[in-house]
Amino acid sequence: MADGARNLIQRSVDGVLLIDKPRGLTSNAALQATKRLVQARKAGHAGTLDPMATGLLAVLFGEATKLAFLLIESDKTYLADVVLGTTTTTGDAEGAVVETCPVDVTAAEIENALRRFRGEIAQVPPMYSALKRDGRPLYAYARAGEHVERPARRVQIHRLELLERRDAMLRIRIHCSKGTYIRTLAEDLGRALGTGACLGALRRETSGPWRIDQATSLDQLATIPLSAREALLRPPEAMLGDLPRFMLTAADEARFRNGQARAGAGREPGLYGVLGPTEQLLGIGEIAPDGMLYPRRLLHATGSAQPAEKHRETL
Repeated sequence: MADGARNLIQRSVDGVLLIDKPRGLTSNAALQATKRLVQARKAGHAGTLDPMATGLLAVLFGEATKLAFLLIESDKTYLADVVLGTTTTTGDAEGAVVETCPVDVTAAEIENALRRFRGEIAQVPPMYSALKRDGRPLYAYARAGEHVERPARRVQIHRLELLERRDAMLRIRIHCSKGTYIRTLAEDLGRALGTGACLGALRRETSGPWRIDQATSLDQLATIPLSAREALLRPPEAMLGDLPRFMLTAADEARFRNGQARAGAGREPGLYGVLGPTEQLLGIGEIAPDGMLYPRRLLHATGSAQPAEKHRETL
């Protein structure tokens, strides 16, 4: 079968493929390219990267898409280049320059400024973001020259360290909670130093349990056969990371799949990866304060790749 015809075949594929997203590509474009290469019917990703950003993008297939919230809610680590003395319309190097300022700051002043942004901080989301107001993304308002008030949000900066300084450029590593905008952090750091700043480059190094050195580039993925691409898939249960497990009997498995609660066996309240008697992942459950385990996400039986040639449709 010709490659062009094969690319029209969509199959039931379940699992996670870690991609090293290149600069200049949207997360959705990287997702669609990966989906075509794997010939998967259903796919999504867990955590958007701006087109200028590179790095770890988890592409989810089939039943794994139901667990996207686990990665979206997880901590991330980024390597960022902050350009002092330059302020732009978008907060990054791709925007129009609004103002420039001389940069004359000491190492001690930089460290004092960084210290202010460690721990729990408040951030105002940038106008150039995908957050929606009245069903419309903020970047659409920004491109139309409209300003929208945005409430500050609390985020957690677990680690913020200076790795290198080259003239007006600071290379920093940030380990942060979900919802942290590194562009905003760069701008706020510039304000704290009195120089202004924008984000010059950004690379996601970790997301939840995974690291960038476990990822594959789209170019590499395109050069290997389909069987080798399938071999790179991680099963949906790999997304559980450090989430505690809860094992069910066969009888309880049937009740869980039917959406029924059962006693939480004295376990602490919170989310659990729920496993059947053969250790297959059934879904995500939550032990509530009442001590009962409730189904929160249910998975169907999964397999890595199941051909479905009758579903011939473009991606």
